[in-house]
Amino acid sequence: MRHQSFVILAIFLATAATVLAADGKSTAKEAGPTLCVGNYHSEADAVRQLERISATYSNLQQWQQRADRIRHQILTGMNLHPLPERTPLNSIIHKKREHKGYSVESAAFEARPGFLVYGSLYRPLGRKGPFPGILCPHGHARGREGGRLRPDQQHRCATLARMGAVVFSYDMVGFGDSEHYGWDHKHEQALTLQTWSSIRALDFLQSLADVNDQQLGVTGCSGGGTQTFLLTALDQRVKVAVPVVMVSAHFFGGCHCESGMPIHKTAELETNNCEIASLAAPRPILLVSVGGDWTKNTPQVEFPYIQSVYKLHEAATGVENTHFPDEQHGYQVKKRQAMYPFMVKHFGLDSGGIVDKATAQFDESGNVIESVNTMRVFDENHPMPKHVLKPGSAVAFVN
Repeated sequence: MRHQSFVILAIFLATAATVLAADGKSTAKEAGPTLCVGNYHSEADAVRQLERISATYSNLQQWQQRADRIRHQILTGMNLHPLPERTPLNSIIHKKREHKGYSVESAAFEARPGFLVYGSLYRPLGRKGPFPGILCPHGHARGREGGRLRPDQQHRCATLARMGAVVFSYDMVGFGDSEHYGWDHKHEQALTLQTWSSIRALDFLQSLADVNDQQLGVTGCSGGGTQTFLLTALDQRVKVAVPVVMVSAHFFGGCHCESGMPIHKTAELETNNCEIASLAAPRPILLVSVGGDWTKNTPQVEFPYIQSVYKLHEAATGVENTHFPDEQHGYQVKKRQAMYPFMVKHFGLDSGGIVDKATAQFDESGNVIESVNTMRVFDENHPMPKHVLKPGSAVAFVN
C-alpha cells in the first residue's frame, strides 16, 4: 500500500525523536498563517504529516487540485499573488572573458524597476547553439568570496558551459555584488525578491538568442536548493531540477529568505518542502542528499513520498535520489559529480573531453577560477546606471 512505508518509518523514527501529541505542531487548524522555521517539528512528526497529506488525494486529478492550492498558498504567502507585471529587464551583459571551451560575462537585469539582479553568465565556446539554459542560485556561504563568487559555484557553472549549456549564476539579496553595492540579506522582502528574481532569471535566459527556451533547468544547494524547488514548483518552464542538500520533510529552512513568510502553513492547508518539491512532477528532478544534515532521511522518507506523486503521473523514474551518507552540507565535488550526468542525460549535453574515461569523473581542471574583482558587474570602467534603487529600499510589486 502507498502509505505502508510511512507507517513503518513513523514507528522507527519515533524511537529516536520526540513524539508530539496526536497532531502537535503539524496541524494547520490554528487561526491564520504560521511560520514554519528551521526544525519546525520532529523527524517522526514529519512522517506523520506526510501521511496526513497523502490521505488528502488518491488519484492524479485530486493531486493536481492540491498542487494548485499549494502554489496559490506559496505565491500568496510571498506577496506575489497575483504575479506582478513583467517589466522590462533592461539587461546589461559586458566584460566578456574567454577561457578554454567557455566564456564568462558580467551581467545584470532589473527584476523590478530599479531593482537589479547581479550575476555571471557562462556560455559555451566553439559550439553551435541554441543551448539549454541552466540557472545556478547559491547558498548562504558568506565572505568576500561567498555566494556566486565561491570556487565550487564557479566550477559547476564552467563545467556545464563547457558541455554546452548557457548558465546564469546570480546573487541572492545581500550576497556577492548585491552586498558589495549595499544591500542586506536581512531585507524584509528577501524571499519575495529572490523568488521573483528567479522567475525573471528564466525570462533573462529566454531573452538570449543562443538559449533554447524550451530547455531550461535549475540547480542549487542549501538556500539555493530552496530556490531550486520553489522555482520549479511555481514555474512550468523549468524542465529539469537538481535541488542539493535541501529537500526535507522536517526542516523548513533556517533563514527568513526560506521560511520567513507564511508559505507552508495556514488555516486552510499545511505542506512542507518535501511536498513542494513534489510539484516538479512529472518533470525530471534529482534529489542530492547527505548523512550530515537534515537530508539524512531522504532515501527512506522524502524520496519515497515524492516518487509516489510521480507514480500518479506514471513517471516514477522521473525522480531520482543520490545519497552520500558520509558527506556534509554543501555543493562539494561529489555532489557536482552526481548532478553533471543528470543534466547530460536530460539536456543532451556533450560530455566528450570532459569525462575522464579511467575514473568516469567529470574533469573540472579546465575551469578558471576568477577573482572577485574580475566578476564584479560594475566598476570604474562600467558604471552602475543612475536610476537604480538605493540599497535597502522597499521594492514595489504593484504596478
